[in-house]
Amino acid sequence: MSPVDLVITTGEPAGIGPEVSVQAAQSFLQEQTNSRITLIGDPALLSQAVQHEHLHIEPVHLNTKAVLGLLDSSNAAYVLSTIDAAVAGCQAGRFQAMVTAPVHKGVINQAGIAFTGHTEYLAAACGVQRVVMLLCANLPTGLMGLQHGLPLRVALVTTHVPLTSVASQITVKSVFETIKILHAGLKTQFGIAEPRILVAGLNPHAGEGGYLGSEEKTTIEPAIAQAQQSGIHVKGPFPGDTLFDLRSLDRVDAYLAMYHDQGLAPFKFVAFNTGVNVTLGLPIIRTSVDHGTALDIAGKGLADAGSMLEALRLAYQLALHRKAALSHASGA
Repeated sequence: MSPVDLVITTGEPAGIGPEVSVQAAQSFLQEQTNSRITLIGDPALLSQAVQHEHLHIEPVHLNTKAVLGLLDSSNAAYVLSTIDAAVAGCQAGRFQAMVTAPVHKGVINQAGIAFTGHTEYLAAACGVQRVVMLLCANLPTGLMGLQHGLPLRVALVTTHVPLTSVASQITVKSVFETIKILHAGLKTQFGIAEPRILVAGLNPHAGEGGYLGSEEKTTIEPAIAQAQQSGIHVKGPFPGDTLFDLRSLDRVDAYLAMYHDQGLAPFKFVAFNTGVNVTLGLPIIRTSVDHGTALDIAGKGLADAGSMLEALRLAYQLALHRKAALSHASGA
């Protein structure tokens, strides 16, 4: 089997991105020899990268020397250049998947560049109208009474928008398209033949029959019905405070939340620093860590590379699933 080529964008240069990228890459190559990894970033930040025949650096140079822990907006263009290089490499077929280290949204916007997050930036870069943020983790045996390890997957209808704007972005179209993209991604990238999806409501108690909000009846239920008519195994809407029941994990392939913290708060409670962010709906594979730049511990030897390692592992598996799906579709 030919090696799987992965690329890592090493993220905000003043944060922990460069160090966790190197650490995770080294660890991953020890456990998975059928892979090659390219780190994109300034070589000066990646000096701890050991010489390994399957580990390479693709240089993109800083505009200003980075000081660990101190943000500098003059390096915002550098950060985006690393992402652009990875996207171009994936589109050209050089890489089968890209993995992203954390960036700092605030400092990029301070540089005068409108940036709401990787998810939206990658959608624009790939010319895609809608993508879906999916958080994934493998929960271990014994966690909160689990009898055996199970995967947890949580997707979002809206992502990085103010809470006051969420309701206006919950439409029949947005919910239905999110369900479709999630269903397709679970099939083609995760190899799940018949994905089972549970959907959250927007309001407390899923609207309480309309007394606590009408979006469930006017928007979410019609979208679910439309998806069911398309042959998708999806149910809901369920109250957000009872949806995430670990006892139901073996009967659910993914949960769909309406907004960022509705889905990510319970997810990170059980999977912080082991979770992986996947962007579905792109023509390329992208995974990421589930944490931020951690400026306060950058360069102090305290950073945990666990989430980046999990992101590499999942990127590798998704690349294999996509290769198998494409081979099956072509009749090979």
